[in-house]
Amino acid sequence: MKAIIDEKRIYQLLSETSRPSHERVEDVLATGAEKKGLNSEEVAVLINANDPDQLKKIFDTASWIKQEIYGERLVLFAPLYVSDHCVNDCAYCNFHSTNENHRRRALSQSEVAAETKCLIDMGHKRVLLEFGEDPDRNTIDYICDSIRTIYSVKSGNGNIRRVNINIAATTVENYRRLKKEDIGTYQLFQETYHRETFEAMHKGPKADYERQLTAHDRAREAGLDDMGLGVLFGLYDWHFEVLALVQHADYMEKVLGVGPHTISVPRFRPAPGVAFSPKKYEVSDEDFLKLIAILRIAVPYTGMIISTREAPAVRAKAFQLGISQASAASVTEVGGYVERRQLEPRNAVAQEPRNPGTQEHVSGGQFIGADDRPVDEVINSVLDEGLIPSFCTACYRIGRTGTHFMEIAKPGDIHNFCRPNAILTFAEYLEDYGSAEAKEKGVKLIEHYLAKIDSPKLKEETLIRLAQIRSGKRDLYF
Repeated sequence: MKAIIDEKRIYQLLSETSRPSHERVEDVLATGAEKKGLNSEEVAVLINANDPDQLKKIFDTASWIKQEIYGERLVLFAPLYVSDHCVNDCAYCNFHSTNENHRRRALSQSEVAAETKCLIDMGHKRVLLEFGEDPDRNTIDYICDSIRTIYSVKSGNGNIRRVNINIAATTVENYRRLKKEDIGTYQLFQETYHRETFEAMHKGPKADYERQLTAHDRAREAGLDDMGLGVLFGLYDWHFEVLALVQHADYMEKVLGVGPHTISVPRFRPAPGVAFSPKKYEVSDEDFLKLIAILRIAVPYTGMIISTREAPAVRAKAFQLGISQASAASVTEVGGYVERRQLEPRNAVAQEPRNPGTQEHVSGGQFIGADDRPVDEVINSVLDEGLIPSFCTACYRIGRTGTHFMEIAKPGDIHNFCRPNAILTFAEYLEDYGSAEAKEKGVKLIEHYLAKIDSPKLKEETLIRLAQIRSGKRDLYF
C-alpha cells in the first residue's frame, strides 16, 4: 500500500520553497486557476508566500475558483451530539475520559427525536451526527437506530433529508452498516497528521495513529464513496498540516478512486474541562484565512466546511475565500437543542437579534463556540454578502456521490445543479421559517440569481417549481 503521509517529504518541501520568488508564486497561481488542483510542491510555494502582494493574489485566486465551482451558494447544517460517553482521553476535547466534572449523557431514541424536531423547526435539512467512542454504550446498533429515528421525524413541512456521520474509526463491517442506513458523508478528522503530536495528544483506542489514518480505506472497502477529511488547527504547525491534508487527498484519489468530498478546517477552541492551550502552534486569523485559500486552490473540487468555532467576522471572510458549507446555531452539548429551546422566550428562537461574536453557550459542550447566532440571523448576514443559503441534499439522494460527483464537480459543472437547487431549498426556508427581514432580502436575491441561470429550459422549470413551493409542495430538486 502506498504511504499516505510522508513527513520527511513535507519538511523537505517546506525547506526548499522557503523563499519563493514572485515569478514562482505567479506560476503556481496560474496552474491553480486551471481548477485541476496543485501538487505538494506547489502547495508548499503558496504556504511560504508571505509578501502582501502575494497574499492578495492567493486570496483573489481562491475566491475566483470558489465562485467558478461552487458559485454563490452556502450550504447550512447543524451538528447533533447524541452521546458524549467516550473512552478516549484527548487533550483538546471536553469529553475526554478523565474529565470527572463532566456529566455524561446518551440520548434515548425519543430524546433523539426531540432534538431532531428542534433542528427541523429552525429550518435545518441536514445534520452531522456526533458520538464519542465507547464500544459498550455507543454501539453500531445504537448509532444506526439514531439515524433511523432522525430520518423518521417530521415537523410541519420539515424533515431532515440527509444525515452525515462523524464517529470514531471503526471496522469494515460497521461501515457497511452505516452505508445501509443511507448516510451522506462520513467524516473523520486526523486531528493532526504529525505522528509524534498525535500520539502525545491521545490516550485510548484513538491513540493508534494508523487506525485513524486508514479509516477511510476501510470505509471505502465497505462501499462508502463520500468521505471527509479534517485537521484541528492549533495542535501542530499549520504549514505541515495543510501539506499533509493535500497528501491524504491525493492518496484518496489515486488509491481509493475518489478524493475527499469535504475538508473541514476546525480551529482549536477552549472548553471548561480542557487544560490544553495551542500557544506554540496557535493559528492567527490571517493565517487561518490563508490556509483556507490555499486548500481551495489545491483541492478545488472538494467542499470546505467551517463551524461555529469561528466568530461571524472570520466566517464571513472565509465564505468568500473557499468555504462552501457552514454550521449554524450549533449546540455541542448532548441534549442541548431541547435545553436551549426551553430557556428561550416562546417563538423567539430565530427572531431576537444578538451581538455578533458573543460567546454565550450551553455549558458542557465539546468546545466553547464563537458564533451563537440563531439560523435566521446567520441567514440575514449571508444574504447581506450576496450569498444564497442552501439546504440542498439533492446529490446524495440522486446518487451524485463519489466518482459521479467528481466527474461534474471537477470541471465546475456541479454549479449548474447547485444554483437552482439552492434557490428552491432557500425558497422553502423563507416560506416555512423565514423572518420578515429574511423574506424581503431573500426574494430579491432569488430573483437576482434566477436571472443568472443560463439554460432557458432550466430557468423555466425552476420558476415552475418555485410556484409549486409557494402553493405548498416541498422537497423539489434537480
